[in-house]
Amino acid sequence: MILDVFVASTSRFKRYGPVSGPGDADDISGKTILEMIDSAGLESRYTLLPDGIEPLREAVADSDADAVVICGGTGLTRLDLTIEAVEPLFEKTLPGFGEIFRWKSLEEVGTRAILTRATAGVVHGKPVFCLPGSPNAARLGMELILAELEHILKHISE
Repeated sequence: MILDVFVASTSRFKRYGPVSGPGDADDISGKTILEMIDSAGLESRYTLLPDGIEPLREAVADSDADAVVICGGTGLTRLDLTIEAVEPLFEKTLPGFGEIFRWKSLEEVGTRAILTRATAGVVHGKPVFCLPGSPNAARLGMELILAELEHILKHISE
């Protein structure tokens, strides 16, 4: 099973450009995600992207992976466009992912959890997960994803 990991960060992309891995971009969240995928015995591919609707839509559309994880760009600033880029592509939504993410975040960050726009859905028969860019959010999101990914894929394929 292969997961494409897209990290949306204009500042990192401007500083480092396209890189081969999170270590080349001082990307702790990306590194956390890849390590968790590797620990689960799965394969991953990493891409650093600038924030923006078109780069994210193109990356999701071009992905031939079994699942996609997008980290970053889910905040409230004018450059945070991950949700706006990806949600219109959803053929089906997985509202439980965002709900559980916020519930679990409440335990860690208190009522600041209302700021997260973590979400997930299905695009062209594959699950796409959108996570906030902090290392703790990346870890929490991957715990949820890895716990249910096989089950999600089974249902999508039916």
